[in-house]
Amino acid sequence: MSRGFAGRRFPGRRRGGRDTERGSVSVEVAVLAPAFIALMVLAGVAGRTAVGAEAIQAAAHDAARAASISRDAGTGRDAAVAAAGRQLDWQGLDCVGPPSFRFTGSVGGRATSFGAAYQAAPGEPAAVSVQVSCTVSFADIHLSSLPGMPAGRLVSARFTSPLDSYRSRE
Repeated sequence: MSRGFAGRRFPGRRRGGRDTERGSVSVEVAVLAPAFIALMVLAGVAGRTAVGAEAIQAAAHDAARAASISRDAGTGRDAAVAAAGRQLDWQGLDCVGPPSFRFTGSVGGRATSFGAAYQAAPGEPAAVSVQVSCTVSFADIHLSSLPGMPAGRLVSARFTSPLDSYRSRE
């Protein structure tokens, strides 16, 4: 005759069905909670960096386009900075300090200064490039609790826009 399961002992259980592993969930939570919090912070940093990179890219595009429709280098710089500022304000990007700009140009496919691009002869292809850089702030994510985490990350983008070859300049 078979005894069934009534007389069997199972590991980890006391007689009477009580669990001998009491408190193991508390230990697991204590061990896994910091790792979970670090993962959430890392996701916040990655998301903020991606949003910042997209905003900077849009600002560089707008800045180069605004510069390319200007008649001279001085007006082009001013228009580029203003267009990038409007785009960054609209995107709500929080930079550590003001964004930085780098202006370059090309004439006939050769790299040149920003101002020289505006002085290209009529009919000669010229273009202007604007690079926008910004350190994206992580201040509101509170990374100070995690050792070695940065306060921000530098993101930059560059965009080139052609000048109208037959439009008068200067």
